[in-house]
Parts: sequence; C-alpha cells; structure tokens
Amino acid sequence: MLRWFRALLPREDRFFDLFDRHSRVVVEAANSMKALLAEEGDMQQHCARIIELEDEADEITREVLLAVRRSFITPFDRGDIKDLIQSMDDAIDMMRKTVKTIKLFQQTSFDPRMKEMGGLIVEAAELIAEAIPLLNRVGTHSTRLSAIAEQVVRIEDLSDDLHDEGLQSLFERYGKTDPMAYMIGSEIFGELEKVVDRFEDVADEISGIVIENV
Repeated sequence: MLRWFRALLPREDRFFDLFDRHSRVVVEAANSMKALLAEEGDMQQHCARIIELEDEADEITREVLLAVRRSFITPFDRGDIKDLIQSMDDAIDMMRKTVKTIKLFQQTSFDPRMKEMGGLIVEAAELIAEAIPLLNRVGTHSTRLSAIAEQVVRIEDLSDDLHDEGLQSLFERYGKTDPMAYMIGSEIFGELEKVVDRFEDVADEISGIVIENV
C-alpha cells in the first residue's frame, strides 16, 4: 500500500542527474588512474587530475545529501540514496588515497599486475556509470541492473587474484633483498584492491535497491 501511495506522489528526480554526474566523474578518475599505472603521458598531471576530480565528486555528494534532507518525496528510500552516493564517493576517495601513496613514495613504474588492475578499475567504473541511469526505472531495468552487479563482482574476484599474484611476485623479487620495495609495492597493491572493493560495494547497493523496489 505504501509503495502504491508513493507512486502517485510527485518525486524529486534531480537525484538521478547528480548520480549521473558523479558516476561520470568517477569514470574520468578511473581512466586517469589507468593511464598513471600504465605510465602514459605526464604522471604528475594524472595525479593532479584524480585529486581534482575527487574534490568535484565530494561536492556532488554534498549536493545529494542536502537534497535528501530537503526533498519531500525521493525516488527510493532515503537511506538507500545516502548509501549509494557514499559508496560511489568511497571509490574515488580510495583512488585519491592511492595517488597520495604513489606520490609519497615517488613511484614512477608499476608492476604489470597493477596495470591490469587499472584496467579493471575502468571496467568497474564504466559498469556503474551504465547502471546509474537505469535506476530511474528500476522495475523496467531490473534484469540488466542485476547483471551489471554480477559483472562487478566478477571484476572484484579478478582483482583479488591479481593482488595475490602481485604480492607473491613482489616477495620473490624483493622479499629478502629490498624490504622497502616490497613494502611500497604491497601498499599500492592493497589500495588498488580496495578501489575495486568499493565498486563492489556500489554494486551491492544497486542490488539492494533492485530487491526493494521490484
């Protein structure tokens, strides 16, 4: 009955514009992260761009949270809106943290598996960006939304494998001869894995919204 009643009331659809803007910012940051790890172009410029985009994403997140407080009727549960935008923001926050580590340790070259993880980050970001507009008609697009969430989970599994293989490779190369190189490499691997983990969190939020609204 409550769902039927809410369907009759006018809703605030500005949320979808904000979600879409945020997802596009995250995709751009993911592409900069991939280019950074691939050692393409100006690495300092890639780092600066990711930091700039994270600030932009934070501002969009604040707009969403403000809109939640001001809106009478929201397109879906207020808690789900907050959790969705915050999980999206966590992904780009983790990219910024990874950049800070890379800059701190003055890294200019990266393990091949790190480069692969950069590609997975872009794939996950693009899938989320595809999913976001579909939430505007969640019932119509529930099958595709569920498929996207499953794809992101598979990407996270691949990222875990690359992380573990990368740590093993680092230990074999540096474990006994250069502990600092091992420590730095393992820190970057760990942060890249967390970036993909945050995308899985977004996928979980999307799955929850589908379950609650279909």
